[in-house]
Amino acid sequence: MGERKGIPMALGLLAMILFFIASSSSHLVRASDDADDAIFYESFDEDFDGRWIVSDKEDYNGVWKHAKSDGHDDYGLLVSEQARKYAIVKELAESVSLKDGTVVLQFETRLQNGLECGGAYIKYLRPQESGWKPKEFDNESPYSIMFGPDKCGATNKVHFIFKHKNPKSGEYVEHHLKYPPSVPSDKLTHVYTAILKPDNELQILIDGEEKKKANFLSSEDFEPPLIPSKTIPDPDDKKPEDWDERAKIPDPSAVKPDDWDEDAPMEILDEEAEKPEGWLDDEPEEIDDPEATKPEDWDDEEDGEWEAPKIENPKCEAAPGCGEWKRPTKRNPAYKGKWSAPYIDNPSYKGIWKPREIPNPEYFELAKPDFEPIAAIGIEIWTMQDGILFDNVLIANDDKVAESYRETTWKPKFTVEKDKLKAEEEAATGSDGISGFQVIKELCGFSFSFTLLKHPNYLSHA
Repeated sequence: MGERKGIPMALGLLAMILFFIASSSSHLVRASDDADDAIFYESFDEDFDGRWIVSDKEDYNGVWKHAKSDGHDDYGLLVSEQARKYAIVKELAESVSLKDGTVVLQFETRLQNGLECGGAYIKYLRPQESGWKPKEFDNESPYSIMFGPDKCGATNKVHFIFKHKNPKSGEYVEHHLKYPPSVPSDKLTHVYTAILKPDNELQILIDGEEKKKANFLSSEDFEPPLIPSKTIPDPDDKKPEDWDERAKIPDPSAVKPDDWDEDAPMEILDEEAEKPEGWLDDEPEEIDDPEATKPEDWDDEEDGEWEAPKIENPKCEAAPGCGEWKRPTKRNPAYKGKWSAPYIDNPSYKGIWKPREIPNPEYFELAKPDFEPIAAIGIEIWTMQDGILFDNVLIANDDKVAESYRETTWKPKFTVEKDKLKAEEEAATGSDGISGFQVIKELCGFSFSFTLLKHPNYLSHA
């Protein structure tokens, strides 16, 4: 009976999947009719070898692979080994300015084996004139933006970090997004989108849904703030020696009362207590166990004189007590303890000392961030997990373009993965007593896979 109940469900599932395949093929969404809708797009349909450059740095010995996403005929860039450092970079044909208009950064990752400790983020690198080479790409290579998932221990966040040059000091400072969204915990394909707008607004989307909105100039949104404080504590200012920070002090005029006895004990014998009637003064609280016998192998010369183990005296169970009665103690009403002077307001109190504020020599004002341009896209991570797959890396100047790419490249895969996961969960819980996908396979007599089409306007600026 279980198989019969499972067959209708499986047929319905099969019909839904076939309808989805037909719909995906005949109604594929185009990102734009304009061939220049993307500034950069990498689908990884073709092998990355010769187009992306793997770092030759000794520490970065993780092997990148051109591999299919599990369950799809869809290729991506795969992290293939556990507990390795990885570094790979793609130079752009032209640098991308982040100062004018909207810029959208988007890419997909799939954590096929989960992520316990490691990163799955992308670094958007500054021009090589800033001091780096593709073959020497590592964690010191200067970037403009770092964006994407990172998880290890207490860390669980989708990073957004930008480096900005302080025009006064000339130093580059990392500014971290406060309270970033967390990383999805499943093994499905997810798409991460950062939208940088000309009004200084930043939007972080996961799977097309806004998870965080921030302003680059707001001290509430980035740590440290992009614009430093106008003043800083004077590092040369010192607290005066006579500065009194005590709000309360012992009253110097207070005197210990004459009748204050510091030696009085806390407890005294209760002279009013009386021995309870029936107290057995001559009975011990414990007696030798009358049923105990010396073991046969006991050797008095080696083991010493044998003594019976003790048990509670049964006569004491019915009596208020046994043995010598002792008067109990009680709290001493005359006890006052060590005398100390009461506290009063300190007439010399000046408050908690702070150094005086001076103008901040590194203070500056900006109407908008002075971002460095993006000249390359790099993935530089350390991870304990393998199976991390990167795909569909996009840079665009319109969030509608990024949305269209999500609809075309990410959503079909995600839908199939989610439906498959749901079916597996239902099968695991015994719904209908049989796995729907197994029934489909048995009924049709064949196995099938989905070929998910890539975006029609593929623009990989090789």
